[in-house]
Amino acid sequence: MTHDKTISRRAALTGLATAGAAGLSAPAIATAQGQTTTWKIQTSWPGGIGLQIFKDWAASIQEKSGGELAFEPFGANDVVGDFQLYDAVKNGVLDAVNPFTIYAQGIIPAAMFLTSYPMGLRNPHEFDVFYYGLGGLEIARELYAEQNMHFVGPIHHGPNIIHSKVPIRSVDDFSGRKMRAPGGMVAELFSALGAKTTLLPGSEIFPALEKGTIDVADYVGPAVNYALGFSQVTDYISMGPPGFMSVYQPVDLMDLTVGMESWNALSDEMKQFVEMEVHAYSDAHHAAIQKADQEAWAKFEEDGTEVTRLSQTDVEIMTEVAVPIWYKYANRDKNAARVFKTQLDYMMSGSLGYVTPEMVEGQELDL
Repeated sequence: MTHDKTISRRAALTGLATAGAAGLSAPAIATAQGQTTTWKIQTSWPGGIGLQIFKDWAASIQEKSGGELAFEPFGANDVVGDFQLYDAVKNGVLDAVNPFTIYAQGIIPAAMFLTSYPMGLRNPHEFDVFYYGLGGLEIARELYAEQNMHFVGPIHHGPNIIHSKVPIRSVDDFSGRKMRAPGGMVAELFSALGAKTTLLPGSEIFPALEKGTIDVADYVGPAVNYALGFSQVTDYISMGPPGFMSVYQPVDLMDLTVGMESWNALSDEMKQFVEMEVHAYSDAHHAAIQKADQEAWAKFEEDGTEVTRLSQTDVEIMTEVAVPIWYKYANRDKNAARVFKTQLDYMMSGSLGYVTPEMVEGQELDL
């Protein structure tokens, strides 16, 4: 009798544990009517490991949500062009987008500071501190709501690197080069160093390099860039000093942004599920791309690509150029100034020390 009771108790506990685990992974096991809400969602990834990770994640959502929500994924340009993503969300052509956050700067000036910028925050965990500890997420959601969109959360992928037809061994070598840059502060930094910058979506970089329209191109990391064929049309990769892979966008962020109508149509439980999923996806996405990057380095080496590194002196020169650009962009908009002030205080704190009072002497922030 005692044995039977023990078995019954174990069975009951196992059932509770299983139910609890299911509840954590899928807050709503099924919809009341048994219907699935399907979001059309386009990423900025044009191909390679980035697009594959995104599609795999999208394919997992329906099961994780107990059938309540599904993502129909599209790659870059499949529905609209990369720079039309926000219009597509606002117009209901897409329910959600997974863009590079910097692309929002045209409609939300403060978005320039919602992702990494030259010589700013330098590690993924520092942006997590900004978003989840210092109020960055709340500010981002406030600003996106004004555009009738909901900013769910940041998604990490890694630093950006520079591919070039000619060796870049110091900041002087950017002078006169025709360079693809993502616009904004990054473009202004390289323009100040003498480059002739142009803005192109990721899908147009390879043909521009191939034709010689540009001879230097910034884009994302080794794995994606290798898959896009950059080693076929360039001979060099330029990076910062060891441990500082990218001096101009060391933590290039993506995000998940949802049209407000689609977001508000979700239950509170599904909203929480999507927020938790994006946070988890950010970690998985970042790690998977870093793993692929390690494999890509060997492929670049096999193709004869030479890696060149800027010096610490170059970093100091670029910092001198970057600081007044920070303030210029921050002072264009009250919200930009508010976001930048949060990050500046963090960078000047004992935690980081990237910025000293001497570096910003004479600069004023219009709050």
